[in-house]
Amino acid sequence: MSDSETPVPSPPFLNARERRVAGVLVEKSRTTPEYYPMTVSAVMTACNQKTNRDPIVNYDVDDAEETLHALRKRGGLVMVDAGGRVPRWKHEFYEWLKVTRPELAVLAELWLRGPQTEGDLRARAVRMEKTLDLPGLQAILQALAARGLVHYLSPPGQKRGVVVAHGFYPPDELAKIRHTYAARFAAEDELGYDHDAGPSARAAVDHSAELETLHGELAALRSEVETLKTGLETLSADLAALKSALGA
Repeated sequence: MSDSETPVPSPPFLNARERRVAGVLVEKSRTTPEYYPMTVSAVMTACNQKTNRDPIVNYDVDDAEETLHALRKRGGLVMVDAGGRVPRWKHEFYEWLKVTRPELAVLAELWLRGPQTEGDLRARAVRMEKTLDLPGLQAILQALAARGLVHYLSPPGQKRGVVVAHGFYPPDELAKIRHTYAARFAAEDELGYDHDAGPSARAAVDHSAELETLHGELAALRSEVETLKTGLETLSADLAALKSALGA
């Protein structure tokens, strides 16, 4: 390395709960800003959503609060006074990770759902970055990969069905994921699966891409319903806290 080159810092490792909470805060800040910053209760409910999440989890309030404080101590979150008696939380990931809005939208989707193909990732990330197309996504992934914030799990040279993962896994977890996908691609090769389908299969590929987009849009609608439910639960919790504080 020459004196003029600056080493690329490694991304902070995040455990499964930290990734879920981080993804939720980014997602809700972009899709439902009227409910952001978020209360602990709202964060818990959003983490446990059954749409746009993999795996499905069942955190309680203590799980969410403990994780929020852990991320705050590391510089990723702040607790704010949003004019009410219930503390609320907001992320500081743009500064903490030195990423752009489109880059953070992509990372959030990977935090929420784990490794994905480029097609699936684009269909889901448009919930937060509406103008994102596949070439734009690929450029973002390349920029993030250069910083170690994203890893490609597909064999070198594969053009279709490329699978990517975020770079925030602890080393042991990332090694297991790499092994799983390496075994999967090896099995597909043995079965003669063509990742780089030629022109004769283009119509089927395009149809598959359309279905992926429709699935993404359906998931976005389901997410909006879950968000409305989260908002109502948050308002109910805030009202209960206010009544308690007033002695009502």
